This record gives sequence, C-alpha cells and structure tokens, in this order.
Amino acid sequence: MAPPLMSDPRIIDIKLDEATIVWRNPDIEQERRVAIFDLIEENTFKPMRSWEAGHTGPYKLELSVIDGRLSISIADEADKPLETLILGLARFRRPIREYFAICDSYYQAIRKATAAEIETIDMARRGIHNRATELLMERLEGKVETDFTTARRLFTLICVLHIRG
Repeated sequence: MAPPLMSDPRIIDIKLDEATIVWRNPDIEQERRVAIFDLIEENTFKPMRSWEAGHTGPYKLELSVIDGRLSISIADEADKPLETLILGLARFRRPIREYFAICDSYYQAIRKATAAEIETIDMARRGIHNRATELLMERLEGKVETDFTTARRLFTLICVLHIRG
C-alpha cells in the first residue's frame, strides 16, 4: 500500500514580475518586503483545480499584470507549472487608488503628525485594505481557498504591481 500523500496547502515562494513594477519608493519597497516575508511565514493557499488534480502543495506563485489583468501563475515546489489564474482588475482600480492615497497620507503623517492623527489615518488605511481584501476573496471564490490574512497580503502585493510613480 502506498503511503498517504501529505497535503501542504500554502505558498512557499512568491515573486512579482519585476517588469511590471515601474517605480518604487523606500516606503513601498518596505511594505513589499514585509508582505512577502509575512506571507511566506504564515498563509493558507489552496488552488482548487490543482488540488483536485492531486497537487496538494506547497506552491510557488508569480504575480504579474498583463493587459490590465492580474495573472497568478502557480507552480509546485519543483517549479512545475500547475495553473494560471487570470483576474480582471477593473473592480480593483478604485480600492487600489484609495489605498495609494491613504498610504501617501500615512507616510507623510508618520514624519510630522501627532500620534492621534497617525492613528486615525492608519485606521482608515486598514479599513480600505480590509474592504479590498474582501473583494479579492470574492474574486478568488471557487478558484482558491485562502484565509483573510493571506488575501490581505496578496492585495498589498497587487498594489505594488500598480505603482507607476
């Protein structure tokens, strides 16, 4: 009898298409590094088509934006391509724009505002981020099973792909 397959539905590596990222500043670069580190440390990611085909993780992802769509290329730990998810980004334009605007206010506030002002802006930033995360989870429904924290970090990385300077 063959030993049972072990399942490990998580991301072990994630890359962003460097050609997609046109411009960075130190604050955004730090957010990118933290999001990737935190995502790799703890996440839940179960792509349904790959899972049903017997690929039970872990997974490697590459995120890119192609023709205004988010491409999530999923591979196994040996870099064998498993599937690519394509999500339209039209519904994310406004949340991404709002997130950039509030982040800019937050970074400026950190440098010169009072603690109360920073806290207020940070609460607004988290609210926008949470709403966008819920939207991402809706868009992934039926394609990927994930948790809120993982989707939140993925949304941060989707934003990094949209920086134009």
